Parts: sequence; C-alpha cells; structure tokens
Amino acid sequence: MTESRLRSLLALAETGSVRAAAQRLYVTESAVSSAITALARDVGVPLVQRAGRGVRLTPAGAVYVGYARTVLGLLEQGRAAARGEANPARGSLRLAAVTTAADQILPGLLAGFRDRWPDVELTVEVGPSRHLWRRLADHDVDLVLGGRPPAGVPSQVLATRPNDLVVVAAPAVAETFSLGTTPWVMREPGSGTRATAEAYLTEHGAGPPQLVLGSNGAVIAGAAAGLGAALVSRDAINDELAAGRLAIIDAPGTPLDRPWHATTAPAPTATTRLFVTHLRQAPNWHAPATR
Repeated sequence: MTESRLRSLLALAETGSVRAAAQRLYVTESAVSSAITALARDVGVPLVQRAGRGVRLTPAGAVYVGYARTVLGLLEQGRAAARGEANPARGSLRLAAVTTAADQILPGLLAGFRDRWPDVELTVEVGPSRHLWRRLADHDVDLVLGGRPPAGVPSQVLATRPNDLVVVAAPAVAETFSLGTTPWVMREPGSGTRATAEAYLTEHGAGPPQLVLGSNGAVIAGAAAGLGAALVSRDAINDELAAGRLAIIDAPGTPLDRPWHATTAPAPTATTRLFVTHLRQAPNWHAPATR
C-alpha cells in the first residue's frame, strides 16, 4: 500500500477520470489504473467502478479516500516535522489563510519572516474558511490564519489579533440604509464572513435582498459601486474609507468582534513554532488569553 498508490486514488477522486489523474501526477494512464488495481487488491474491495466511458469511486472507495487523504497529510507532516526538528530554520511550512487575512495581514508577516528565516521552504494556500479547516484536519496545512476554528477540528490557537467586522456601503446607500430592505452584498458559500453575515441578519430578524459575489475584493468593490451594504473586516477598507468610496454604517450590534486566529494542529512542527514566535512579535498579535 505505497504512497504513490494512495496519491493515484486521491487524484482520481479529485479529477474524476484516469486521464486527468495521470496528467496531474505526470504519469501514464496505465500507471494510474495499475495503482488503483493494486490498491483495491490490498484493501480487499473494489474502489472504482465503470461509469459510461470512464470510472468513478465505489461507495467503499469514497469512504477510503478520506482515510487516504489523512494518511498522505500525516506523511507530509511527518517529513516536515523531521526536517524542522533537525533545523527549524531550514524546515518547511505550509500556511493557509482566508482571503481577507491573505489580502490584508499576511503579506507583511511573510516579508518579515522571509527576512529572518530565508531558508524555510514556504507554501501558502488561500481559500474559504470551510475548505481550510478541512485541510488542517486532514494534515494538509500546518497553520491557518482565519477566524475561530470550528468544533471538531483537532487544533490549538497559538496567537490572536483584533479584527472588527463593520457594515459599510457607498455614502449614498449609507444615507438611506435600512437593515431589512437595503440589499446586501455577500461572500460566497463556505466563507466565514458569509456565515457571520447570515447569522447577524437572522439574529436581527432581517431578510434583505442579497447579491452573492465571489471574493472579498469583489464584495468591497460592489459595495463601493452602490450595489448594497456589506459586512467586512475593518482592516480591509482603509483605502476606501479614506477616499470616501465607503462609509461605515451604525448598524445595530456592530462592530462585531471577530479576532484573527493563528491555528495549528495539536502538535505543531518546530518550523511552525518558529513562525508563531515571529507572529507574536508582530504588531497587534499576542498569545491567546488563558482561561
């Protein structure tokens, strides 16, 4: 049950075809097919079945993929931990950040970290919070910059930073703002800010029209263009406020206190701890309050 066989199964699950899996892994289609056949023989049950001209996972295969993803994540995390323990300054670090954090606070942190530890092998993934927490649970990333980790994800918070969410709109829209009737510009499903905005509107019994846009930048641009109000991080709109393109609305119950969290697996690697040390020395970051 080699690592390459597990990667073949995972690639097939994620791409939906043997050809696409082979292209992703830079191997032949026959190599992928042979790997899946051998893996099924090891497991003892069929993992794929024919579907038209292609193949798809069997129910057993769909279940097994989740374990394969965790095993591969643990193997990569183990390699990173071993290299980092030997020399943290030459280890690897897999960072992940939600879009707003990646846009507003991550660049400065990375620049400072690179200056101090230029030999760390660094990768960064940006995506919606739901996706990133799954990646942390699967051991595919070492540290997530985002909101509070959800229950059920094995993790620990090692640093926090203040973050206020405010309701904003173009000045003309802000002047006539009504919580129940003014349209709202919303993030895509899976976004933590989207979930917070939905919970906020539900809490206040409001059901305004909604326009869903695909990124934090699009939401801010849409609000500035007069498409409606939006709930956004105060850190993300300094330029728009200064230029008069957006105005903060005194909506009930706002601003919302939603601190940034630096969250790792329960046993972070030495190189991850190196980044956390750097993080705690950066402006506005600090160790989480003890209870």
